[in-house]
Amino acid sequence: MEVFAVTNDIKVSVYSEFSDHHSKSLLNQFVYHYHVSIENLGMYPVKLLRRKWIITDATGIQRIVEGQGVLGLQPNLNPNEIHQYSSSCILPTAFGQMRGHYIFERPLLAEEFFVGIPEFKLEVPFLLS
Repeated sequence: MEVFAVTNDIKVSVYSEFSDHHSKSLLNQFVYHYHVSIENLGMYPVKLLRRKWIITDATGIQRIVEGQGVLGLQPNLNPNEIHQYSSSCILPTAFGQMRGHYIFERPLLAEEFFVGIPEFKLEVPFLLS
C-alpha cells in the first residue's frame, strides 16, 4: 500500500514490498524493497541535501540511518518535477516499519527546510493471512 505526505510543498510517496527471493527467514534476515517518489509542488526549485530514516523492527528495536542525499545523489527538483528511487533494508523480524525526513534547500531563497517521510509498514505478506 502506498502512503504519502506533503510537507512544505514537497510530496513524498512510498510503498514497500517483501523480497522473498533475497530473504533468509531461517537466519532472521527479511529483505524489504521500498520505492520513493518525491514531487516538488512548490514554485521554487529545491535540492535534497540530507536524509534520516528510523527503521523499527517487530521487537521495537530502532536503527537510525542518516546521510547526504539519496543513493549518492543530491537531486535538484524544479517546480512540478519528480525524483524517484528505490532502495532496500534488512530486518531481523518479519514485520516492522520505517519513517523519517529529508532536509531540503531552496537555493533561490537561501533556506533549508524539513520534509517528512510518512511511516510505512514492512510486512511479509504470506504471514498476514
